Amino acid sequence: MLLQVLWTAPEYIKLIGPFDVLDIALIAFGIYHLFRFVRQSRSGQVIRAIVLILLAMALSNLLNLRVVSFVLNHAVELGVIALIILFQPELRRFLEQMGSGKIKELFVAESYGDDLEQAIVETAKAYSAMSKDKVGGLMVFERRTMLDDMLKTGTPLDARVSTELLKNLFWNRAPLHDGAVIVRGGRIVGAGCMLPLSGNVNLSRDLGMRHRAGIGVSENSDAVVAIVSEENGSISVAINGMLKRHLSTETLERLLRSELMPEIDEKRPSNAATRITNVFKGFKGDNSNGKEDS
Repeated sequence: MLLQVLWTAPEYIKLIGPFDVLDIALIAFGIYHLFRFVRQSRSGQVIRAIVLILLAMALSNLLNLRVVSFVLNHAVELGVIALIILFQPELRRFLEQMGSGKIKELFVAESYGDDLEQAIVETAKAYSAMSKDKVGGLMVFERRTMLDDMLKTGTPLDARVSTELLKNLFWNRAPLHDGAVIVRGGRIVGAGCMLPLSGNVNLSRDLGMRHRAGIGVSENSDAVVAIVSEENGSISVAINGMLKRHLSTETLERLLRSELMPEIDEKRPSNAATRITNVFKGFKGDNSNGKEDS
């Protein structure tokens, strides 16, 4: 059988024309964008639920379960409208990116390792000084999940992370000190941003709004959040809904490196095929459990 397929393969290859190749390339391009969209949005759990429903539909049809098939088919029809409403912000951002002519970024390797390295070092220095002076700080290091909705609530910036800039942004009389600073690719892209508060009712009562906001954004994304307490100057880091408290400056820098630096290799794919592979690697559900690590 295999030999027969190999023997007839050249005949089928001759039937493939340039428009067939273009057709396949366009479909592959669309599938790539779909997985890229899933990876950059907070939709992993929803996609898993959709896959389970589709598998249940296939199984019910196979076993001839008429009532179950009827319910699932109508649920899918209504679910399409629900998904459009649910992912309206992500769909809008996706269309805006396509319309802004950023398609070339899919095939051009993006390098910001030096910026990220500097951001970690400068953050550790700034947090060391802010901890001694008991100046509150809240920094969100964006990873795969885009935080555009939160950026819109603050003031857009485009600056390299520096100790002096952070100390000025978080100075208690500065206009933007109450919000969060968002870092993307090693650069500050927003300040004074409002973050969602954690819904975890088991958090310690001595945690203020700054810590609850840091935990909240880490519950809803894969971001790494660094926090300085205004009351006692303690340094904390929130990841996946878990809060690591009372960290030294050296521990903060080491933790930021271990969480952020591996992202550099995944952000520098050499070609489109490698990017698609990274999309599959990054397609993981949100495993945040909302626990606090003291």
